[in-house]
Amino acid sequence: MKLMGVINLDHELDQLNELTYFRAGAAVPFAGRYRLIDFALSNMMSAGVQDIALFVRRKYRSLLDHLGEGRPWDLDRKRGGLFVLPPDWNDPTDISAGDLQHMHNNRDFFDRSTGEYVVHSGSQHLSKVDFCDLATYHKKSGADVTVVYKHIDLPEAEHDPCFRVEVGEDGFVTGIHNEKGHHNVYIDLFIMEKSLFMQQMEYCIAHGDSYFFRDAILKNPNGLKIAAYEYKGYHAVINSVESYYKNSLELLDQEKYNQLFSKDMPVHTKIKYEAPTKYLEGADVRNSLVANGCRIAGEVEGSILFRGVKVEKGAKVINSIIMQKCVIEAGAIVENVILDKDVQLTENRTLVGDSRRPFVIAKRSTI
Repeated sequence: MKLMGVINLDHELDQLNELTYFRAGAAVPFAGRYRLIDFALSNMMSAGVQDIALFVRRKYRSLLDHLGEGRPWDLDRKRGGLFVLPPDWNDPTDISAGDLQHMHNNRDFFDRSTGEYVVHSGSQHLSKVDFCDLATYHKKSGADVTVVYKHIDLPEAEHDPCFRVEVGEDGFVTGIHNEKGHHNVYIDLFIMEKSLFMQQMEYCIAHGDSYFFRDAILKNPNGLKIAAYEYKGYHAVINSVESYYKNSLELLDQEKYNQLFSKDMPVHTKIKYEAPTKYLEGADVRNSLVANGCRIAGEVEGSILFRGVKVEKGAKVINSIIMQKCVIEAGAIVENVILDKDVQLTENRTLVGDSRRPFVIAKRSTI
């Protein structure tokens, strides 16, 4: 069964405040060396998906720089591979809107792909869904479309915007809604046969609709048979600064880290060659995730340090996320803080946020 992938960022809002001032949410750094887009791409790579379209509309320069030709995901191919498709269309007769505009104006991608089924994903839900197993489940069910959900025992604030999935005893969907008390959270992922996908796209455009999931699946005007696939592995929603901070620091739990970075489905990212981290005399690092290229002479506890971070003697980093090439000078203290790339905190400065509402500093700032 041949799969083709669509990673659709058109409907994703830039909700991470300072972290999305200069980049799309999918390009936000995560877990010391990755970007949020890496997880969806790596899942598709693990399933052998050879044609992947990335629909982007705004602030995609950082994504283009990160993705390049797609080599880390084995997508730099002569035929097929990764297609980053920003809005660039000039058809005066085009009446499409929303993400349907991407699909309509990039129809050549679908027509030329050898994939028989479309796997459609976003980037805000981090998971380890086995797309091969999903495709097998979908085919056996006889459904027109299969949506993926995760049962959440204790829904939190980041789950509030998510759709919920009502599932009958036969495994088919009986309703999709946004009732916050419901525990089956739709993780922004579905699979559908390509020919049916294209038919539904044309139908929605002809009827003045704008968004594929909302207008073809949620409203379901054509009476599609919708199956539900329950995913039971690692899952995190990154749709706010608070959810980003919480889910990042939860990776300091070895069990959760191993769930996300499992050996059977590795996560790939842009390769950067850095020297190993150097721990100088007096360095004290506890329960932290430290990428390579760092230089540490101070104290780091319960934190995540990206590549090339410098923590000078007498500085303290506590329960914080420090992105690439930041400098924490001597005597400075950060606690419950997120520093974006290339931030410099000068000597003896103190930044303290709240564990429920971390303090965020935009990239290239000097404090």
